Amino acid sequence: MKDKVITTEQALRYSRQILLSGFDLDKQEVLINSRVLIIGVGGLGCAAAQYLVAAGVGQLTLVDDDVVETTNLQRQVLHFEENIGAKKVDSAVSTLSKINHHVVLKAIDSRQSADELERLIAEHDIVLDCSDNIDTRNTLNDVCYTTNIPLVSGAAIRMEGQVFCVIPKLKSACYRCVSHFFGEQNLSCVESGVMSPVVGIIGATQANEAIKILTGYGNAAINKLQVFDAMESRWESFKVNPLRGCKACWPN
Repeated sequence: MKDKVITTEQALRYSRQILLSGFDLDKQEVLINSRVLIIGVGGLGCAAAQYLVAAGVGQLTLVDDDVVETTNLQRQVLHFEENIGAKKVDSAVSTLSKINHHVVLKAIDSRQSADELERLIAEHDIVLDCSDNIDTRNTLNDVCYTTNIPLVSGAAIRMEGQVFCVIPKLKSACYRCVSHFFGEQNLSCVESGVMSPVVGIIGATQANEAIKILTGYGNAAINKLQVFDAMESRWESFKVNPLRGCKACWPN
């Protein structure tokens, strides 16, 4: 299938990105031909999705088997009061379609088996992990490493968040190399709470890293755990080396 060629309408729409030094029309055209998979349409997924759609990715696939609840509205910005009880993927697609009609939006409202997940990831150019538990993050990490698909993992809780990028083709450290140090800790917003803008900051950062990786713009934040402390308004970056004996990426 022939790649999409950027139109005059799109060039005008995305002109503020195209004006960026080193980005230009070529990288915008790469973006409009990109296929992005987001796992989880909660706080992180909502924030990441709206910026990716606004920026002009070609296709966005959303996966979530949950429904919208009242408690979600505090931070999940694609869902509204009238969406309570609706499937999150349907609510998100409805909102995103109003942001940019050029983007192909796909919704999957069921949990994927291991085989389904592998096939699904292989059909995309990058995966954003916006899930809410370590088991899912590790599973996505393993499949992405096996299929050579880049992964941008995000997490947020209380007044803190983190972003970690995995690029298998560059033999980067993987998410297991990070989660190894977390032990069995698996907190959620239900038990610990989360500040609304924190998920927005982390989700937007995931979107930004995804655009950079897809287009080769700037420096990808690989082998680097980025941690945000909202109480202190401070980002910190920690170097992460491939963990010796890691079952996902060693030897890589």
